[in-house]
Amino acid sequence: MSDLKKIPVTVITGFLGAGKTTLIRHLMAHPEGRRLAILVNEFGTAGVDGAILKGCADANCPAESILELANGCLCCTVADEFIPAIERLLALPHAPDHILIETSGLALPKPLLKAFDWPPIRSRVTVDGVIALADAEAVAAGLFAPDPAAVAAEQAGDAAVEHETPLSEVFEDQIACADIVLLTKADLAGAEGLAAARAVIGAENPRGVPVLAVTEGAVDPRVVLGLSAAAEDDLSARPSHHDGAGDHDHDDFDSVAIALPEIDDPAALGAAVERLARDLGILRVKGHVAVRGKPMRLLVQAVGARVRMQYDRPWGVGPRQGALVAIAEKGDVDAAAIRTVLGV
Repeated sequence: MSDLKKIPVTVITGFLGAGKTTLIRHLMAHPEGRRLAILVNEFGTAGVDGAILKGCADANCPAESILELANGCLCCTVADEFIPAIERLLALPHAPDHILIETSGLALPKPLLKAFDWPPIRSRVTVDGVIALADAEAVAAGLFAPDPAAVAAEQAGDAAVEHETPLSEVFEDQIACADIVLLTKADLAGAEGLAAARAVIGAENPRGVPVLAVTEGAVDPRVVLGLSAAAEDDLSARPSHHDGAGDHDHDDFDSVAIALPEIDDPAALGAAVERLARDLGILRVKGHVAVRGKPMRLLVQAVGARVRMQYDRPWGVGPRQGALVAIAEKGDVDAAAIRTVLGV
């Protein structure tokens, strides 16, 4: 089978809360005539992102074309999870024209690209491109780009200081692997913040790829789809901190899912989620809750102390059972303390 007949796959990567699901929802709403299929990989046990996307399903991307893998990172479970999932999408009654893969926020994209060289799928799919999303406001604040000079100075005084935190390695690997970088939440960063973020991205991607500022995932599909990058054949140009290393894991991070009963005060919940970041070091919170007297489900998304809440869809006939997933570095996930802050 020639490359022209291969089904293109776009890998959408980015740190926790960068806006990957928002981008995919936008692409679902503007498919440009493509029949889409989507594979969502989440870190944690509660499938929040997959449920959001299935709520947006339509004729161009029906619910059966949206698969979710919630336990285990795709880049670590190629044989057991990734290959079978791709084969399921390829076996759909109406084959997709384009597949979107939303990686977990903790995923290293390069090991996933290597999987596209596996015989069961190499002749059938190709990596059209890797789209890395980065939160412009966070990057501008230097959250994931330590000052090399400052780190060197600290190390000179203490040999135990490491050059990079696990978070910075994930961020840098995602940017270095990208064909296009989207600086999300551009409206929050402002002109100076965007300029600072562009400088950081430019230092982390040696290939000089396009860097675009976007808000609410609104980007022309013609810009991010149809790149024909064949990234699986271009691995040497995509450096990684883990090149030459063996299998990796995500033991630097942990998560817990907290069940929540109906609540009366969304504002109080938002304040509690802010406390999780401020007092307990929680990096990311996502999930949904039921608000007493409201037929719509309240979607909760938090990156650090920045919390966003919106009603996304009716609960329907199922139980009104809420749940939040909290993700943090290893040692910072104390389920009892999280429940205490949330009042459950």
